[in-house]
Parts: sequence; structure tokens; C-alpha cells
Amino acid sequence: MQERIIRAVAGSFILISTILAYFIDIHFLWMTIFVGLNLLQSTFTRFCLLSNILSAFGIKSESNCTS
Repeated sequence: MQERIIRAVAGSFILISTILAYFIDIHFLWMTIFVGLNLLQSTFTRFCLLSNILSAFGIKSESNCTS
């Protein structure tokens, strides 16, 4: 369940920041860059803050590959 929530949150942030960059200010693309970099670093370090937060709320991971 955690993996689905993480993907949904990341995808939503990217879509929202892209829409905000188009309609409001181009600087909202920094949010997109931040989300992309966070996803990239989590593939190497296996650290994901959202995963830790979801674990604290009792939401279980679907596999053993995430903390």
C-alpha cells in the first residue's frame, strides 16, 4: 500500500507544480525538480521520508524492499 501512496503523492505533486508553473509562475518547476531528485536519491539510498511517515501511521509496505 505504501508504494501506491508514494507514487500517487509524487505524481500529484509533479502535475500540480507543472500546472502552477504554467498558470502562475515558472519557479514552481523547482518543486518538480525537487520531487524528481527525491525519487532518484531514494532508488540509491532506499530512504524515503514519506515511507517512514506512512509506517508511523501504521500503513504497511507491500514488499520487504522499502523501509
